[in-house]
Amino acid sequence: MTVGVRQLGDHLDDVTSALEVLTSILECDPEMEVMLQAVCDQVIRVIPGADLASITLIRDGVPQTVASTDQRAVDVDTEQYRVGDGPCLRAADIGEPVRLDMDAATALWPQFAGAARSLGVGSYLAAPLTVDKGLSGSVNLFGFGTHGFRKVETKLLELYTTVVVFGLRSVRRYSTDQELIGQLRQAMASRAVIEQAKGILMATHKITAAEAFELLVVRSQRDNDKLHDVAARFVAEVSAAE
Repeated sequence: MTVGVRQLGDHLDDVTSALEVLTSILECDPEMEVMLQAVCDQVIRVIPGADLASITLIRDGVPQTVASTDQRAVDVDTEQYRVGDGPCLRAADIGEPVRLDMDAATALWPQFAGAARSLGVGSYLAAPLTVDKGLSGSVNLFGFGTHGFRKVETKLLELYTTVVVFGLRSVRRYSTDQELIGQLRQAMASRAVIEQAKGILMATHKITAAEAFELLVVRSQRDNDKLHDVAARFVAEVSAAE
């Protein structure tokens, strides 16, 4: 019991640190793609058993993956969108977390489970993002283990998503619909070059995805430039030097 309490305390400390980083990003850089990518990179650091992450946003009934840590997460999301059902869509629809292993998923969503298994995913957890009537979604976690995630991990993710919802509501409040659409499109367009820059930093410095992303954010703030522009320029510099 003592060990369990100590572990929970450690996890809460990790979540608190991650929330502080996310809050600082919200205060310093209002770009939606920065916030959403920070969520993905941070959440796999603080939720035990999470190996990949993605964020689904649904506007006017149309789901999109607007941030991720790995293309495999995007591929699993896309299969859910294709068939029109799956745990991330269910979490967004009912406003409650969905957690399960692939054995349980097979009976409910065979197409999703097949796609997930083919990519090595054994467990899944989705927590809803309820922004307003026109915008919802979920934060999606993928685990390679077959643990199916636990209730405590669900609670930790729900704690983290409260700040995400606050950030999205702030963007929604101060943006017109067209501006928000543009930001969502920009987030999707920027994801590829940001992931490329992160990959180069990870390989060069032997660091994690979250650490690589934080380096890009620091450079973005130092140069007073948008994150995707910083990432694109960095990738171009590396390519030119080869």
